[in-house]
Amino acid sequence: MSEENLYTFENEAYRKTYWHTCSHVMAQAVKRLYPQVKLAIGPSIDSGWYYDFDADFSFTQEHLDAIEAEMKKICKEKLPLVRSEKPRAEAVAYMESLGEPYKVELINDLPEDAVISFYTQGEFTDLCAGPHLDSTGRIKANAFKLTQCCGAYWRGDSKRKMLQRIYGIAFPKKEELDEYLQKQEEARRRDHNKLGRELEYFTTVDVIGQGLPILLPKGARVIQTLQRWVEDEEEKRGYLLTKTPLLAKRELYKISGHWDHYLDGMFVLGDPHDETKECFALRPMTCPFQYQVYLNRARSYRDLPMRLGETSTLFRNEDSGEMHGLIRVRQFTISEGHIVLRPDQLEEEFKHCLDLAKYCLGTVGLLEDCTFRFSQWDPANPNNKYEGTAEQWNEAQEIMGRILDDLGVKYTVGFDEAAFYGPKLDIQYKNVFGKEDTLVTIQIDMLLAERFGMEYTDQNGQKVRPYIIHRTSLGCYERTLAYLIEKYAGALPLWMMPTQVRVLPITDRAHDYAQEIVDRLRDAGIRAESDYRSEKLGYKIREAQMQKIPYMLVVGDRDMENQTVSVRTRAGVDLGAMSVDDFRAKCRAEIDTKARD
Repeated sequence: MSEENLYTFENEAYRKTYWHTCSHVMAQAVKRLYPQVKLAIGPSIDSGWYYDFDADFSFTQEHLDAIEAEMKKICKEKLPLVRSEKPRAEAVAYMESLGEPYKVELINDLPEDAVISFYTQGEFTDLCAGPHLDSTGRIKANAFKLTQCCGAYWRGDSKRKMLQRIYGIAFPKKEELDEYLQKQEEARRRDHNKLGRELEYFTTVDVIGQGLPILLPKGARVIQTLQRWVEDEEEKRGYLLTKTPLLAKRELYKISGHWDHYLDGMFVLGDPHDETKECFALRPMTCPFQYQVYLNRARSYRDLPMRLGETSTLFRNEDSGEMHGLIRVRQFTISEGHIVLRPDQLEEEFKHCLDLAKYCLGTVGLLEDCTFRFSQWDPANPNNKYEGTAEQWNEAQEIMGRILDDLGVKYTVGFDEAAFYGPKLDIQYKNVFGKEDTLVTIQIDMLLAERFGMEYTDQNGQKVRPYIIHRTSLGCYERTLAYLIEKYAGALPLWMMPTQVRVLPITDRAHDYAQEIVDRLRDAGIRAESDYRSEKLGYKIREAQMQKIPYMLVVGDRDMENQTVSVRTRAGVDLGAMSVDDFRAKCRAEIDTKARD
């Protein structure tokens, strides 16, 4: 990077240093206004910063406005930030004297040889490794904003105290802040957690539980449409359909390794530690179940590759603080599949898996915004997260790296992001607020076949272990639906929409004709309905547009006489009159080609 860009927001290190300094300014403002509040942590993040506080009151918008005003004063005071270091005992005593128990805990948890540093600005001193700007005056007083306050468990542990987290954002220029806030407003408008509920795609109910959404008829229809399409596409590509149980005895998970590596993320029915009693667990993934299909009888090299696919319902005990609409849930449905293959088939089958994923994501319109992450292991293997030898891991990662390079896939490396049994390609997607999650994975597994005793007879009559690819086609359907709602602001492409056409009769005389049109459209596989309410036509058109229905067919006396329909789109475009057959053919062409608006 050129010298002139070192101290601009183009430089990520400078940008995060700027935001980190803002977090300290915010903490200083809070302590000035509310001295009794205790400080926790305040890092920079990908989109600004946050600071966690322990307060005996709830921060409201009025509090945030007051904190912002005090921050502006601190910026105008141009306080220098001065770094200092203290021995452990002195550092603990100092924070105890300030009445900051969370800082004391952080100091005590530092390694013995850690340098314990502090930053002071005016009367305020905070435990921090830095770096920081040299003065609070570097922060533009009219170009930052405190954006929200929410709950956050201390150190992310649901068993610890719930703190209050205040988020903020800042830029070098007010115009950049205004542009960012405008984009955030658009993001809130598209947020599936708001829009999906307003459009009645899903809801949540307290007595059912967090992370357990109810798909309403519209949402259920979209997911059914996607599932049927993916299952049909997989069948075309040689996949065998399976249907396996939703739970199993702990013994199955012990064989697979999930009991040792994933127990905290599972819903267990019974005492997991009492070996004298039967214990079951809901499945967090389908692989150990689908392997039983392969193990049902002896296999030859001629049987491979065996491509097994299933629309799987899975259960994962996510932390309550991680729940978010349809994106992060505890029960979800996934287009899961496993390919059992010979080593010489690995490269070709991996390519096929990637091609299928790209086809599915491209068809629904998400691929253009996806990124690719090559998730690898940590050779240090902390907490025994990974199984297998270094040689096995290096071989698997070398093969995957070569495949990705041959395919020209542009990827980043996700260190320590691999599954416990092998490396994977994660296809990543960001929601409207910039939070990234995995949409699709393709994993190479050289280990679990041995755990399950899976083998085949090769050309020489020898028993050989197969390789396995774990993969998804479209990933989690609930998460995909969330991203689709956000991408299209609820106006999904015609082929996905739960209601594709609404017929609007102008008078009671046109009711029978409207029903005839609905029947003819439904016979062609088009999801159509009529609105017979005694409301004004303009009201019914606006309501249909608000519900994002792609086409409205207005029918009156002239249409009955001419056997036509007057076609309007949800975008407000009047397409004029056309015959029912012509409109039906137009819809079918859009649906069959899975066209996007």
